[in-house]
Amino acid sequence: MTDRTPVTVVGLGSMGSALAKAFLRAGHPTTVWNRSPEKAASLVALGARHVGEIAEAVAASPLIISCLIGFEATAETLAPACHAIGGRTLITVNSGAPAGARALAAWAAEHDAGFLGGAIKNVPAAVGNPDTLLYFGGSRALFDEHAETLRVLGGDLEHLGPEPDLAALYEAAVGATLLPALLGFFEGAAVLSARGLPASSMVRHATKWLQMIESLLPVLAEEIDTRDYTKLGSSVALFHSANDDDLALGTETGVDMAWHRPMFELLGRAMDQGYGDNSITALYELLRGDRADEHDLRGRLAAGAD
Repeated sequence: MTDRTPVTVVGLGSMGSALAKAFLRAGHPTTVWNRSPEKAASLVALGARHVGEIAEAVAASPLIISCLIGFEATAETLAPACHAIGGRTLITVNSGAPAGARALAAWAAEHDAGFLGGAIKNVPAAVGNPDTLLYFGGSRALFDEHAETLRVLGGDLEHLGPEPDLAALYEAAVGATLLPALLGFFEGAAVLSARGLPASSMVRHATKWLQMIESLLPVLAEEIDTRDYTKLGSSVALFHSANDDDLALGTETGVDMAWHRPMFELLGRAMDQGYGDNSITALYELLRGDRADEHDLRGRLAAGAD
């Protein structure tokens, strides 16, 4: 017998399988379900129980961990189990828009189930590591109740607040840096390959560059939170002046720089609106759109810089 909370893992992609393995290693009775049953075979060999009907999978455990492609897919998958989910807790660790998380939380409440919307901020191979971050939005009482079980998946747990969509919101906010960073690395690799140099030759330098950016994040956040764009020192005008150099590099190396055009346009608008002497963080004012304050921000910035 075990005193570990039984869990059901719904969705056995690379991340879902990693979650199930972590629960099994920690001694939790683990039921698994996947639309393609063959994905459960390796987990069954480790001691998991596989069931083919989603309602049976949900009924098997008080804690349901769903790791599907999005909230809509989760809702569609769990719909046949609506009669079985009452009294249980549903925790999602999928991607998707905040609205999807709110809708799924409402569905869970309608069927007398608890809900936490979560996210795992690492790759499947890092599931279970002490420094792997997981964060959740929803009931604090539910978070506290299941924290010990969730810690099996990663040692760095955070409760973001009572709103069930907060993890999805932070996923969108933090994830916004991913594709631009990857594109920048791919572009760098293409530039080097034009000279016959391997991408591996820049990994050390790119790592140092990313560490420098990491060190600046608190300064950037402070400038945004205070809307005082005078501390960083790297101005909008400085970045704008490099546009032609980027295009020249593309011409010289034959690398497609088309993905830069929206950034060039954003910098140009910032210059036109008088932000040239402010730090590059002032681009936040353009990105936030119609929510700008009624007072003259640029006047306040100019007064603060004097």
